[in-house]
Amino acid sequence: MSDENKPDPNAEAADDWASALAAQTAATQPAPAAAPAAAKVFQPLSGETAEVAKTDIDMILDIPVQMTAELGRTRITIKNLLQLSQGSVVELDGLAGEPMDVLINGYLIAQGEVVVVNDKFGIRLTDIITPSERIHKLNR
Repeated sequence: MSDENKPDPNAEAADDWASALAAQTAATQPAPAAAPAAAKVFQPLSGETAEVAKTDIDMILDIPVQMTAELGRTRITIKNLLQLSQGSVVELDGLAGEPMDVLINGYLIAQGEVVVVNDKFGIRLTDIITPSERIHKLNR
């Protein structure tokens, strides 16, 4: 049997390399002159785009998150933990009258004060934390 009828595997590999090289060369070529930067970044919302954006936000509105109000924290040894009983007092690092931390999924997002409404505790938000303040609070 003759080897002339069999395809050359080296030729196929060379073709694959040639197309990969051509794609890489095309990707590294400078792009044609672009429109002004502001026009590229922000396009005005059309009616259809606004509807799509509203639908995207609506998709996340029903996602549950855990909200926690934190009076303070402390570190104790296991020995001291096992000695706790009914009536024991554990000292926290938060001061009386100091705002409580409000956390969403463990991340500090606000501070507030305790209020009582219809015999239930609540929190009146007094300060929404900026991203830079969040980083500072993590170092406590």
